[in-house]
Amino acid sequence: MVAVVVVVAAAGLLRWRRPAWYWLTFGALVATVRVLARYASVMEACGLTVPPSRWRLALARMTSRPAPGSRPPRILRLRPTRTGLVLRLKLQPGQDAFDVAAATDRLRHSFGVYGVTSRELRSGVVEVRMTGYDVLQRVQMPATAETRPMRIPVALREDGAVHYRDYRAVPHGLTLGATESGKSVYQRNLVAGLAPHHVALVGIDCKQGVELFPLARRFSALADNPDTALDLLEALVGHMEDVYQLIRAEQRISVAVPDAEIAADIWDLREDLRPVPVVVLVDEVAELALFATKDEEKRRDRIITALVRLAQLGRAAGIYLEICGQRFGSELGKGITMLRAQLTGRTAHRVNDETSANMAFGDVSPDAVLAAIQIPTDTPGVAVTGDSTGGWARIRAPHTTLREAVNICNKHADRTPDVPALAAFRPALAPLPKARVPLSKTAPATA
Repeated sequence: MVAVVVVVAAAGLLRWRRPAWYWLTFGALVATVRVLARYASVMEACGLTVPPSRWRLALARMTSRPAPGSRPPRILRLRPTRTGLVLRLKLQPGQDAFDVAAATDRLRHSFGVYGVTSRELRSGVVEVRMTGYDVLQRVQMPATAETRPMRIPVALREDGAVHYRDYRAVPHGLTLGATESGKSVYQRNLVAGLAPHHVALVGIDCKQGVELFPLARRFSALADNPDTALDLLEALVGHMEDVYQLIRAEQRISVAVPDAEIAADIWDLREDLRPVPVVVLVDEVAELALFATKDEEKRRDRIITALVRLAQLGRAAGIYLEICGQRFGSELGKGITMLRAQLTGRTAHRVNDETSANMAFGDVSPDAVLAAIQIPTDTPGVAVTGDSTGGWARIRAPHTTLREAVNICNKHADRTPDVPALAAFRPALAPLPKARVPLSKTAPATA
């Protein structure tokens, strides 16, 4: 009896203080037993069953057996994870994946888990992911995550999966959010994730460089004012045109060359000829679009034109945009909506009004707009991410301090590539100080 009391007390303490440890020790087993024991009755109560077929009813009549009951989706696999359960279901004839998605909230209450999401894997097969606790309350990224060139883990999704920023699949992205909503931390995670990769980082930080210049050792080019930003963007446009000339020279269009070997972007080139990809991070886009005089208006038009050209043509040349701001609407002037249309990846942190959420998801998903305006103020870093397909999810990036990001950039400073077109904008920095020699425990000998 004493041992039972101790185990119960330990389980309760872990569930209160360390929900992740509780799930790995007790929660996964309890939830698995609960799902298997309640599965048939829960599916029937949620309307996820189909009546028996006619031949089964006829067979029951001929053999004088009781009529068979309704059939729920068949369980193909039940797999525990570090944050929940993954249930793969084979739908019965007549069922649809939308039926499962509409019943996720009822499944959450019936199975006693924190959250339930579903997605269709292929025709007739649905994956249901259950989370045992609030994974966004205290974000813990897995020790090992799948990484590929230009694909980095930056946050954790509400279903426990890792959220990746894949620049080759989604070339350009837009990140919105009010002050103290977590945009800077999200941007630091992007820089820290890209630092070990073979990529040139270009930063535009018109807040006098307070966000990006501490990370300057890993940046190939930086600008801290609109005038320098204009020159930098026009240099990027020139670099893009040079890359296209290289691709044309190496396309190898001939009747003797298979179609798969014809080069159309930098990733089709041989590795020894491939230019280094470039990621452009704009910290506050409104500072580039605002103007007060005629000269500033001309500068602003040239900046927006350069950004639009990079967004429309830069993907094949290996140039990717990551634009951040508090608002991104038509009030910033002409060309802004054209630029926003090219930014496929959308991430919205906490916003102050529904209009700001509509700027991110109004043309993508109305449900994502509602989710973005419901982010509470006491959870900085929580965001809603989506793309042009209409799918969206809540994410939260792990808290990365500026010092941690600086240390990562300094560690990989030797991987900073030299891009000749951007050499004039390379930040001039003093060499890193040598590590201090530890003091000896014994005093040196004296003459």
